[in-house]
Amino acid sequence: MTTTTSAGPSRVGFRSERGPVLAALMLCTGLVALDSTIIATAVPSVVSDLGGFSQFPWLFSIYLLTQAVTVPLYGKFADVIGRKPVMFFGIGVFLLGSVLCGAAWSMPALIAARAVQGIGAGAVQPMSMTMVGDMYTVEERARVQGYLASVWGIAAVIGPTLGGLFSQYLSWRWIFFVNLPLGAVAAWMLARRFTERVTRSSHRIDYTGAVLLSGGCSLVILGLLEGGVAWGWSSVTSYLVFVIGVAMLAGFVLVERKAAEPILPLWVFGRRVLTGGNLSAVVVGAVMIGLSSYVPTYAEGVLGTGALLAGFALAALTVGWPLAATLSGRLYLRIGFRDTGLLGNVILFVGVALCVLLSPHSHVWQVAAACFVVGVGLGLMASPILVAAQSVVGWERRGVVTGINMFSRSLGSAVGAAVFGAIANATLADRFDHPPAALAGRLPKGVDATSLVLTGHGHSGSPDVAAYIRGALFGAAHHVFIALVVMAVLGVGALLLMPRRIEQEQA
Repeated sequence: MTTTTSAGPSRVGFRSERGPVLAALMLCTGLVALDSTIIATAVPSVVSDLGGFSQFPWLFSIYLLTQAVTVPLYGKFADVIGRKPVMFFGIGVFLLGSVLCGAAWSMPALIAARAVQGIGAGAVQPMSMTMVGDMYTVEERARVQGYLASVWGIAAVIGPTLGGLFSQYLSWRWIFFVNLPLGAVAAWMLARRFTERVTRSSHRIDYTGAVLLSGGCSLVILGLLEGGVAWGWSSVTSYLVFVIGVAMLAGFVLVERKAAEPILPLWVFGRRVLTGGNLSAVVVGAVMIGLSSYVPTYAEGVLGTGALLAGFALAALTVGWPLAATLSGRLYLRIGFRDTGLLGNVILFVGVALCVLLSPHSHVWQVAAACFVVGVGLGLMASPILVAAQSVVGWERRGVVTGINMFSRSLGSAVGAAVFGAIANATLADRFDHPPAALAGRLPKGVDATSLVLTGHGHSGSPDVAAYIRGALFGAAHHVFIALVVMAVLGVGALLLMPRRIEQEQA
């Protein structure tokens, strides 16, 4: 069992004894938040430099996949050796991945480096949320969630701005190198301010379950991303990838039923609060990655804006999120966790519906307004479902439920990036395979032709070719936005699984 010595008086905020620890955790969260927002606006520049538009969803998927599958392991290790060593390990690996990303010479190399970053991020964010759950009561977490959410708001302004500036005036590689000083400050503050006592006890790490979970998820996402691109959907390769992936996940369930200390305990799925909350987290992750991946592409490739302006449009999403997260604390203490989440889901639906209504001639401010509404909806969903999950179990299981909630969000983002990437690639492939007669033979081969209208680094050869490519990009983004509407509807069903009244359950 792990306990912290930094829990001071009940007063919440930066003036309590826990304040310096909270500030350090905010910096650690900022390490992941900045990277999540800064890379989105740089994708067009990366594609223009390295090529591989059809592979760019992997920049998000591989990061989110490695982050997701490592979260349960980190939760187990945190119970064995403490939160602090796990956090330091995560920061170190994340910074190593950042250096490798900045030095990448090809799209496959950059994707591999992003996988390393994800392994580190898998420790940073869940450990931050678990430490907050340890130090603060349910009532206090309402305000603390606002503090942590404000980190995403700051990153929303700084991240896209830096991403746009670096991409437009320097090099996209600097978006990764900027992580180094931030990570160093975060580690230094945590080393100085956070102390804990660890009561040693014997634990058995479920390595078999970890291998089956990571392997199964990886193969399913691989099949979703590369199906229809690297191989046909009805090909032998596609069937093998999905069959083996599903078989590994089925084997994972069997292993977890018999494991002494399962990496993903099945009792979580027997509680309505946790099941509904985790499924809602999947929706949150999917919607977030969908907009983060395709709003910059839509703004730059269809509307013709620069990377900097596209970054500000996307920033509206993560500005609305912390504002709503702060308000959600007051709401869920009055009307309950589920109803607060449902209110957020309704607002989320309105936001993604506004995205569907965007046209090739929309203004950037309309894109930003839609993103802001989506951010408000996500903020009212994400915070209540996480606090609800933490509040229904005792201390000894809080790390597990926090980790699984974060795992669900990361898994939703990883699968969402794969599904949305498949939708976009299928749309683009169809448009390029069936051009109008006037453009027959004049279009470049493959969906990588879209790089010709991204960031202005390429030359399409003629205005009508460029216009057709922009139209194809709009069709791809539009279909992704429609898929986000479907996700918002599914989110309502997930939240309805949660009971209206949630009471503390001692584990």
